[in-house]
Amino acid sequence: MARDPNTIEREIEQAREALASTLDRLGTQANPKRLVGNAKASAVTKLNDPKVKYPLIGIGALLVLLLLRKLFS
Repeated sequence: MARDPNTIEREIEQAREALASTLDRLGTQANPKRLVGNAKASAVTKLNDPKVKYPLIGIGALLVLLLLRKLFS
């Protein structure tokens, strides 16, 4: 059974609008500035976690002491 041309045109227009909306969302999600901002925020959050922050401080202090020992021996 043949479909009404007006119905087909409406369906095509709805599909175009849905595709345009999807492409807009993908463009927003794949924005390099947004990706960098999210990565930076994630790294800062992780580094502020005491389970990560204090061991890194300890390792840094140990490296400084070893460097000073090497320089002055």
